[in-house]
Amino acid sequence: MEIRWSQSLKDKRAVLRSLKDRIRRKFNVSISEIEELDNHVLARLGAVQASNDTKYLQGALEKLLQVLKTWPDAELVDYQIEIL
Repeated sequence: MEIRWSQSLKDKRAVLRSLKDRIRRKFNVSISEIEELDNHVLARLGAVQASNDTKYLQGALEKLLQVLKTWPDAELVDYQIEIL
């Protein structure tokens, strides 16, 4: 995620807190910032969801991706989906 207008880590964390809270409530996933912790403009997030139904996981992750793509305060720059 890129938060271009962010001037500080405090700005970045406010955006990420809001985003992560909404995602946790809506999608029942574990989500955390995993890289770029000291960069006030970039954030790398990791999200995990467990299920024995691959089709369900794929659909849920695609819906999550749509939320990330349309989040007004940040831009999704890149993503990767892995289902193991």
